[in-house]
Amino acid sequence: MAATKIGMMDSAYFVGRNEILAWINTTLQLNLSKVEEAASGAVHCQLMDAVHPGVVPMHKVNFDAKNEYEMIQNYKVLQDVFNKLKITKHIEVSKLVKGRPLDNLEFMQWMKKYCDSVNGGIMQSYNPLERRDSSKGGKEIHKKAAPAQVPSKSSSAAAKTQGTHPARKNDGNPANVSQKQVKPASNAGAQAYDEQITELKLFVDSLEKERDFYFAKLRDIEMLCQTPEIKHLPIEAIQRILYATDDNPSVVEEAQAMVSQQHNQQPVLSPIPEAPDERPKQETQKRKNISTLEVDMASISTSTPRQRLSDISNFSCSDSPLTEC
Repeated sequence: MAATKIGMMDSAYFVGRNEILAWINTTLQLNLSKVEEAASGAVHCQLMDAVHPGVVPMHKVNFDAKNEYEMIQNYKVLQDVFNKLKITKHIEVSKLVKGRPLDNLEFMQWMKKYCDSVNGGIMQSYNPLERRDSSKGGKEIHKKAAPAQVPSKSSSAAAKTQGTHPARKNDGNPANVSQKQVKPASNAGAQAYDEQITELKLFVDSLEKERDFYFAKLRDIEMLCQTPEIKHLPIEAIQRILYATDDNPSVVEEAQAMVSQQHNQQPVLSPIPEAPDERPKQETQKRKNISTLEVDMASISTSTPRQRLSDISNFSCSDSPLTEC
């Protein structure tokens, strides 16, 4: 059926809670005050039994289901009925058994749309009390629903009897009496709400001030860290800002003065002049002297004794700085 494919923006999902409850109580002669009281699934099964008589095995429905596993059994019966009627509506059992008001309201809105689409919502010769007698806990539902209907009748009868009695002198204008009784209660409630609103506003104002106070601190530290002297920044300057108890701009100026003072006090070290390295020249001169000596020793070994004496005397006069020839 077309009712099994209802979109979330359909008018069926805009039906009010009171209208849904009135429809259930009228159709099944119940006295539900909340939609989530039908979370057990038994009400859904009887609604399907009302539009499709004989399809639902009412002896398997448990109106006294309180635990989740008992409720799941009712939804299994409902799912079997959907399968027989080829209804493709998905039943979110895990959400419905939790008793959440919104989930149960949406599913009951769909049930109303479906029941209204079958025979125009007209249920002829259907006796809900008789059909519930075969269900578990059905008779207890009758006892709960019956006393609830008695006060309404007695209240209407009392209203009629009060209307038959002559009016007393003190009740010359009952409207004024009711207004006098209502005004003090309404004024007290309004005053309580005003006090709560005032407290919430003060609380919000204090939170906003605290937020702005600490944000300004962080902003000051951020600006201070952007200075080029951050490498030599003393820790006292940061603590000066963090531990300030008031919103005084002089604190930031003092911290900046501490940074500049620390920067000016640092001595400027002049580079150490490097002495010219003369070691390579000395090593070169030593190597030359060693090589000359080796050549001379080689020549002495091959010369005669007389030539050796003359060479030694020449070497000592020419090369040795300690002797004079």
